[in-house]
Amino acid sequence: MLETTQEQLETLESVWPKPYVLDDHTVARLFRSFTTQLNDLALYQEQLARWKRTELSAGQRQEVERLGGQLVVLREATQSVLSIADELKDSTIEKVLAKSDLELGLDVLLGRRKL
Repeated sequence: MLETTQEQLETLESVWPKPYVLDDHTVARLFRSFTTQLNDLALYQEQLARWKRTELSAGQRQEVERLGGQLVVLREATQSVLSIADELKDSTIEKVLAKSDLELGLDVLLGRRKL
C-alpha cells in the first residue's frame, strides 16, 4: 500500500505543472480512494497497538515497530495525495473547457494559469 501510494504521489507531482490533464472523474476517484485509505489507517494503528500489548518475540516486536514507522510514512504520503488532489480539483480538463476564451486569457494574464 505504501509503495502504491508513493507511486501515485510521484505521478501527481509530475502532473502538477499541467493540472488540466486530469478529468473530474479521476480527481473524484482519488478523493474516494485515498480518503478511505486515510480512514483505514486508524484500524492498522489500532492493530499494531494491540500487538504491542502482547508478548512478542524479538523479531515480531521489531516487525511491529517497522510497520509502525511505515504507517507514519503512509499517512504522510496519503495526506499529500489528498492535498494535491484538492489543488487539482479546480483545474481539471472539464473546468478548463467550460471557461470562455476571455476567462482563459484573463487567467493567463493574471498568472493563474500557464500556457
